[in-house]
Amino acid sequence: MKKLLSVVALTLSVITPAFSSPPSNFSEAKVIAKQKIYLDQANSAFGELYCGCKWTWVGKSGGRIDAESCGYQTRKQQNRAERTEWEHIVPAWTFGNQRQCWQNGGREHCVDDDPVFRAMEADLFNLYPSVGEVNGDRSNFNYGMASGVAPQYGQCKTRVDFDQRSAEPRDEVKGLVARTTFYMFDRYNLNMSRQQQQLLMAWDKQHPVSAWEKERDRRIAAIMGYSNPFVTGDRRWTQGYKVVGDGVVSAIPVNPPRAAAPPSLASTSRAGAIIGNRKSQIYHLSMGCPGYGQVSAKNQITFDSESGAQAAGYRKAGNCK
Repeated sequence: MKKLLSVVALTLSVITPAFSSPPSNFSEAKVIAKQKIYLDQANSAFGELYCGCKWTWVGKSGGRIDAESCGYQTRKQQNRAERTEWEHIVPAWTFGNQRQCWQNGGREHCVDDDPVFRAMEADLFNLYPSVGEVNGDRSNFNYGMASGVAPQYGQCKTRVDFDQRSAEPRDEVKGLVARTTFYMFDRYNLNMSRQQQQLLMAWDKQHPVSAWEKERDRRIAAIMGYSNPFVTGDRRWTQGYKVVGDGVVSAIPVNPPRAAAPPSLASTSRAGAIIGNRKSQIYHLSMGCPGYGQVSAKNQITFDSESGAQAAGYRKAGNCK
């Protein structure tokens, strides 16, 4: 009887995490996420995020994918296909790119200098174990519909549209990723495109909160000190929703105003910096260019004017309006 009670107590300690402080950085967050949220989920029917695969824990926060459990087939990257990785449901590039620190030096600079970025990077609501290959293929793409894309990972239903730079997760998690995205944009005062809002609102409606999503929220709330209000129903995202920004512990830095250029060099661009892609030698305006915000951090270069970009040998993206 005593042995049985000990087993029950151990099980409860996994399923009901004791309250603790939120993680202070991404490395700490991964360990806490394993121990307090997903430890008993490695062999659950729900599985990891994108394909529903089961996995075996390895080390402090890693894992090895059981490909047979979900019919997974490697597309290209065998090493990453065999391991779990911690996916930021809202990519670090997406929220980091809206911080001045990212413009000043990328992710490493944000980790060193911006407490809001560190909070976002370590936010447990935004983390989920996933097949490493799919995590890598998804990159920093927005969520979208990939109906024209053939299956890429065996029986895994998540698809990545590399041409349109978008990813469509399996139906079972569409509601979860939508409500997580709403939470991140609401809590950290982020800007979301109208198109992305419409898609995620549809997923939120089509895929209601599941029993596991409620339990996941409860476990995370025990650590973070609060729930995702879009899971509990305390808030609901609608078109034109005004974000609260209750996770912004310091004012979001903005670019200082630039002096006007001489008339002969006046920029024809609208508000915002111009982003060039070092690899393609193409530049994008902050308004009217769909590719703005999709250039990978390692390939980014910014210009004050179109004339400056053109003088450096760059040409405007052909899909700019």
